[in-house]
Amino acid sequence: IKLIRPELLAMQSGRQAEIMRRRFEREARVTASLRCPHTVYLFDFGTTEQGAFYYVMELLDGISLQVLVDRFGPQPAARVRHILRQACESLEEAHRLGLVHRDIKPSNIFICKVGLRCDFAKVLDFGLVKQTSKDDVTHLTLDGFAAGTPAYMAPEVALGEEHLDGRVDLYSLGCVAYFLLTGHPVFAEATPTATALAHVQKEPLPPSQRSEIAIPESLERVVLQC
Repeated sequence: IKLIRPELLAMQSGRQAEIMRRRFEREARVTASLRCPHTVYLFDFGTTEQGAFYYVMELLDGISLQVLVDRFGPQPAARVRHILRQACESLEEAHRLGLVHRDIKPSNIFICKVGLRCDFAKVLDFGLVKQTSKDDVTHLTLDGFAAGTPAYMAPEVALGEEHLDGRVDLYSLGCVAYFLLTGHPVFAEATPTATALAHVQKEPLPPSQRSEIAIPESLERVVLQC
């Protein structure tokens, strides 16, 4: 169950509180509209009697990719490829509906046990989702804040470009793949701002140069293309 407590909203300015409410409701509606089995299922959303916004998702039996690498280190290429394919299914459905996730990162992708299947990927947290439709002129990002996580942020997001599409998610997914294969983010600078700018200004080292595991050339090429 995900919720925004009324006291948290009360701490915000009127505009910020309204943005949080609208963003939360949009996340719930968007997630509920997606049917891919590799997107977390959302069953209900609304407001409690105490005024807290909430939504109810399926309970996942698994761990995030962030926890996976933190605990067990870089992952075999075959496993990484299997996880990426499933994440791509989730993103493809969203992109076909004109939705951009904007916050693809290891902590937002879970691998779960579903029935007899293990390593079943689930994409979470559409809280920063953006519609690519030209008719969508709603701005739900707080002033002074870039949407996303610097270590996995596409260059056009770091530069604050307004017209984004699904390619920013593919860039971020490439960064996730890089992390899975090497145990390291593509760039890790001293500050979040420097990290975001590194995605604009620097070329990444090939993952094979930062990992002791064998990485097929074909997989490395796809990761670097992303």
